[in-house]
Amino acid sequence: MRVSRLQPFHVTIRTPRLLLRAPLPSDAAPIALLAGEYEVASMTGTIPHPYSEAMAAEWIASALAGEEGVVFAITRSGALIGCTGYRAFGEDHAELGYWIGKPYWGMGYATEAVRALILHAFEADGFAYLTVGHFSDNPASERIIAKFGFTPQGREERDSAARGVKAHCLTYRLDRAKALAGFDRS
Repeated sequence: MRVSRLQPFHVTIRTPRLLLRAPLPSDAAPIALLAGEYEVASMTGTIPHPYSEAMAAEWIASALAGEEGVVFAITRSGALIGCTGYRAFGEDHAELGYWIGKPYWGMGYATEAVRALILHAFEADGFAYLTVGHFSDNPASERIIAKFGFTPQGREERDSAARGVKAHCLTYRLDRAKALAGFDRS
């Protein structure tokens, strides 16, 4: 599995309203609080419910050890509001993931963070394409994905740790050339 050529722990990404940075051990409490809400955890494949501070601390340690791919904490005015990142699945592509805490939904933060992440993945790692998926009962994520021109690839069953069952997941692909040709870098 390919790892980012740039060490993500030395990389920060600034957007107009956000700072994407490495997760810190001190982020365990806010991550557990925000990602631990069922409405957030159930829209991800890997976050269980309930999600304790100890579990969040373990995940942060794993991320800092490079075992989770490239991971960023999403912060606004110094406060953690979510996380995003990507994991390589071969030399030519990676899969994106993201979540935003419920108090921050509907404010465009996920769109802003995902835009920055897509540019970072293509420009820092040179992937040929990126993939992303969302559970079929997550229309907010579907709208975010559509904004960037991802092409639908299909439907599959994926585990949802919070739900404790497999759920319908819609999958998408974004080719580097298509993305960078008309990508808004603001």
